[in-house]
Amino acid sequence: MNLTRHLPDPGDIPTALAAVVALRQVADHYEAHVVTLALQRGWTWSQIAEALGVTKQAAHRRLSHLKD
Repeated sequence: MNLTRHLPDPGDIPTALAAVVALRQVADHYEAHVVTLALQRGWTWSQIAEALGVTKQAAHRRLSHLKD
């Protein structure tokens, strides 16, 4: 999936930085949604962490506010 073709020109610094902020917000929201579904479907924190490429502790620290 190549989404970079839809991003603003990095030479347009204000617009590019605004896009970075927007992308982070979208990614955080999507991650929370998917992790919530994973937990509801019985995934463990270890499985979630491995899929996200982080340690179990890092995943739990950042996302433990989501329903187990």
